[in-house]
Amino acid sequence: MAKGSKGNRTGNLLERTLETILSQKGFEVLNYRNWEKNIDKHGTELLLKNAPFTTIYKHNGNTEYLLISQKYDLRIRIECKWQQTSGSVDEKLPYLYLNCVEAMPEKHIIILIDGDGWKLGAIAWLKEAVKFKKYTTTDSEDKVIQVFNLKETLTWANNTFEND
Repeated sequence: MAKGSKGNRTGNLLERTLETILSQKGFEVLNYRNWEKNIDKHGTELLLKNAPFTTIYKHNGNTEYLLISQKYDLRIRIECKWQQTSGSVDEKLPYLYLNCVEAMPEKHIIILIDGDGWKLGAIAWLKEAVKFKKYTTTDSEDKVIQVFNLKETLTWANNTFEND
């Protein structure tokens, strides 16, 4: 099996795990484009897949999710990155970081990053890059970027969303 195929499967497993966590917290999981065509037919607690944005290169891009919660007054873009074996994906982290800072329109972004295949220092670099920094957006509001592994994501979800 090609490394790319395995990487896609394991990355998809990370995404399905996040979907399971948030659906258990009451979020409806939908494709962004389907939701956009039928906004009035869905609830207000949503996890939208394949959320579009314009990249720093002015190209069309997508992140894995856009979480929208009327109940908790949240709009959070979520990017998922899994690296099970060594490779070059970690060299894309600065590009991801710049897109979070400069291109993604949401004020709150979570990068869910996990796996044992990252180069030594890659995740530490990303966590340091976002640590204690405030990014002022064009409307003078601060942007928050958080980097979580799967365990930290589960803890965040448990602390953020009540179980009804």
